[in-house]
Amino acid sequence: MRIAIAGASGRMGRMLIEAVLNSEDLTLTVALNRPDSPDIGQDAGAFLGVETGVAITDNLAALADADCLIDFTRPEATLTHLQACLEHGVKCVIGTTGFDEAGKQAIQAAAQKTAIVFAPNMSVGVNVTLKLLEMAARLLNSGYDVEVFEAHHRNKVDAPSGTALAMGEAVAHAWGEDLNAIADWARHGETGPRETGRIGFSVVRGGDIIGDHTVYFCGTGERIEITHRSSSRATYAQGSLRAVRYLARKDFGLFDMHDVLAS
Repeated sequence: MRIAIAGASGRMGRMLIEAVLNSEDLTLTVALNRPDSPDIGQDAGAFLGVETGVAITDNLAALADADCLIDFTRPEATLTHLQACLEHGVKCVIGTTGFDEAGKQAIQAAAQKTAIVFAPNMSVGVNVTLKLLEMAARLLNSGYDVEVFEAHHRNKVDAPSGTALAMGEAVAHAWGEDLNAIADWARHGETGPRETGRIGFSVVRGGDIIGDHTVYFCGTGERIEITHRSSSRATYAQGSLRAVRYLARKDFGLFDMHDVLAS
């Protein structure tokens, strides 16, 4: 498959480019970046000292040369890229987080015309962790308070992270609840005793933390912690390539990493 990478000069974009170049069955054909990027016109493999013959561009018409786009940018950019994908018949793997409801609905609508894998986290380990959380939440559905903690690098702009939200949703779903109805997004001042059946969120932003997530089930006399820590973005890149290969067999539809891992 011919692969396009959005945000080609970013940390995740570069990790994806390296992963595609190291794969035997995928070919890098398009590298996209913002019009104001100083890297426009440079070879996409320059940071590796490799000449790929693919110049970084802001021209979305270049997507005509791709079969699938991998996008870990920002919601506004991703939705713009997605429209170009529809114009050129390109499939899409979306790891971008921070979408509002309108953005999510736009992705659902696009999936009626092309094949999309949309997941808040492409890591295989994170998606296994989500399954473990569902199991734990069903068994610990009373007598335990749940807190979701996450930490990321100082440049991450959305909070809580998409992965933290997915973890909260996994617990809420197991309880038969809507996360938005039972979430405590922040605490300040005299909050009073904790309400039963709520899910709390705590966020840290600092340094170069790639991604730490822990869900606490706090009971009387004991505490259960389910944790995932990322030490490299390579796990997201490899999960993304797995999603690309899954889409090779799909013409349209909206899928997540659970679909990919189950195939």
